[in-house]
Amino acid sequence: MRPPAHAGGAAQLHSNIVPPVVDLPGDLGGHSGRFWSPHLALETAVIPRYSRPEMTALWTDEARLERWLQVECAHLRALEQLGQAPAGTADSVARTAVLRPERAAEIEAIVKHDVIAFLTMVEESVGEPARLLHRGLTSSDVLDTSLAMLLRDAGHLLQADLRNVIAALSARAREHRYTYTIGRSHGMHAEPTTFGLVLAGHLAEFVRCWHRLAVAIEDISVGSLSGAVGTYAQTPPDAEAIALAVLGLRAETVPTQVIPRDRHAAYFAALASIASAIERLAINVRHLQRSEVGEAQEAFTVGQRGSSAMPHKKNPILSENLCGLARVVRGYADMARDNVPLWHERDISHSSVERFIAPDATVTLDFMLHRTAGLVSGLVVYGDRMAQTLDKAAGAFFSGNVLLALVDAGVARQTAYGIVQRSALAAVTSGGAAEMKALLLADQEIRAYLDEAALDRCFDLRHHLRHADLILDRALAEAAPIANS
Repeated sequence: MRPPAHAGGAAQLHSNIVPPVVDLPGDLGGHSGRFWSPHLALETAVIPRYSRPEMTALWTDEARLERWLQVECAHLRALEQLGQAPAGTADSVARTAVLRPERAAEIEAIVKHDVIAFLTMVEESVGEPARLLHRGLTSSDVLDTSLAMLLRDAGHLLQADLRNVIAALSARAREHRYTYTIGRSHGMHAEPTTFGLVLAGHLAEFVRCWHRLAVAIEDISVGSLSGAVGTYAQTPPDAEAIALAVLGLRAETVPTQVIPRDRHAAYFAALASIASAIERLAINVRHLQRSEVGEAQEAFTVGQRGSSAMPHKKNPILSENLCGLARVVRGYADMARDNVPLWHERDISHSSVERFIAPDATVTLDFMLHRTAGLVSGLVVYGDRMAQTLDKAAGAFFSGNVLLALVDAGVARQTAYGIVQRSALAAVTSGGAAEMKALLLADQEIRAYLDEAALDRCFDLRHHLRHADLILDRALAEAAPIANS
């Protein structure tokens, strides 16, 4: 498509530009669609299987150019209000601008500058009114302000994803309020808990992630339309204030031609925190699904296969996939931190990094959260197997209760510890053949301090978990405003 006739000099200047020929490797490792390529609007495409349409749509080249035009038109409307541009200029630009990523790429191949290429492309379709675009601005004003809008909007989509995970965990935690299970520390049996509390721990973590992300979104929702080195030398602060209000952003406190990258580092750190929360949940599912444990497993759908060689397999592939993707998202947080120390008022060492990590991190985490909500909702829980695990422990997990009962009876703590440990380890090594309670009753040193009734109280599971409701209800109460919003 050639520029319209009224494009004037810009059309003549670039009429000889042809699409560049570029040799591309087979897989550049981006997401599907046209994403923020460093030059020439290259196709970069992360694996489509880890992408969802709504988030992916934010990061196409078309969407990027649209945001740039929104920023430019918002600034132009502000100049109109201040009497520095004819009324209706911004509406004319917005109405007639033709945004074509391939045309921008053609121009960028010559000028080697993406924003100049964008402005030239707009001039070709808009004509004379475009001369007032970018008045007093610098490239980073457009790039950083539009990036803030994209990260904000991506953050809101991630909040919606988190809400689904929180709702799913809330429902399953209520369901398993009284499903007794063994708690584990260091991977070993510790003391009894409920599976509802296990899920509540994850629930509370995702609630914290939601609030952390909310703070990060607020922190990143700033723009700058302050010109070269951020001094407003060629454009008034009032124009910035008017334009940013339209765009739903606040003004950067001290712009240095770029928005300081500590804001971006905090944003990607919040995403990394969510990824780690997902991985912690996924690791627990993987453990519970092990053949030796078998207390829970991922949903196994009709027609699903677990192994190409072993038909009996049901592998925790969703959880394993989530653990792998978490490493990817956390890696992007490291890159964002490395972008903080820029030279003086600006350099562009951050730019190439952000063209990768902004779409990749948000698209990948969006996929992860969607998968996590499904994992939780479909999780198959074997309460009877959990009860069997408790039975096989032969009551050894009540050792702490007996220890404190001896201390309360006047026995020195370390002495009491040794007495209880003797019977506890014997019960554990017996594989459930010898009940710890019976071993204690036969131990005359213990009977000198605790009678049978006192020992019965030490082995009361309901008494041991008498505060479980309090903890679970506390987690559910914190989650409710998010889950129900």
